[in-house]
Amino acid sequence: MSLTNLDLINQCDGFPYPDVNSETYIASINTYYQLRVSGYNYALGYMLPSVVEVFRGVPGWEIDDDARILHLTAGSNADERSKAVETTLLAMRQTGHFKVLDKWRNELYAVYGLGKELLFNVERSASCLFGVVTYGVHLTAFTRKDGELKIWTPRRARTKQTYGGMLDNAVAGGIASGESPFESLVRECGEEASLDEEFVRANAKACGTVTYWYIRDERAGGETNLMQPEVQYVYDLELPEDTIPKPGDDEVEEFYLWSVEEVQEGMKKGDFKPNCALVVLDFLVRHGILTTENERDYIEIVSRLHRKLEFPTL
Repeated sequence: MSLTNLDLINQCDGFPYPDVNSETYIASINTYYQLRVSGYNYALGYMLPSVVEVFRGVPGWEIDDDARILHLTAGSNADERSKAVETTLLAMRQTGHFKVLDKWRNELYAVYGLGKELLFNVERSASCLFGVVTYGVHLTAFTRKDGELKIWTPRRARTKQTYGGMLDNAVAGGIASGESPFESLVRECGEEASLDEEFVRANAKACGTVTYWYIRDERAGGETNLMQPEVQYVYDLELPEDTIPKPGDDEVEEFYLWSVEEVQEGMKKGDFKPNCALVVLDFLVRHGILTTENERDYIEIVSRLHRKLEFPTL
């Protein structure tokens, strides 16, 4: 199997695009329920009916089957709503309702409304149940050896429950509620690649975002077909030849210093974690390696690396 760059996009950005003439899109959204907070007349995510059913009769939640909406009714501010969400999820975890809750992280993700208003926080492992937008940071570390650009490419630990043994970006992680993207990046650089904090702060370059709408498969662990729209803040970091990233925790098995061709070969084989392949594509576009001359689907690829999500975002 040899994957094209557009195949890589399709694997990670799998939800149909809004189009008034798109029967596929309309049929898709009509199979889900919207998540809403009472008093806010817009959706924050799409949920599977099987997930919504577990909330039936649970205090603090109301289901409108006709409109296909799950309302969070508990609380009048972010703190109260967050507590209600946590209480519900802890009870569901205790009763074993959802496999994704077995990977409880004790990390909170922020859920924003319009105007960047924090509506509530949710346990990281549960965010995909609600289909809300989540945020992360991804860094591509590279060096120039004998004039050739080479990319530091880690392999995820084979023992990881999610995407074990797959290739990754040099540094990647979720942004905790209340944490800025850059501070998240600095923290992850130390934890995952043992990179010097002062060097990262002085040299990491912000390169915008990559956005996509992932539909979880079995490699993600837990229930499949859950919605996972994401915004990844992307950074580049050029390292001196004598600086070698080293695993700082048990999430990375080893780092390879690969040529662009070797990285592209790994992508063709499907060896990269799906969203990490998109970050690599974005890097290749920005550095003039992927162009209209050598990629027939260039315009669609560039557009879909930055899709507009249908829910409020930062």
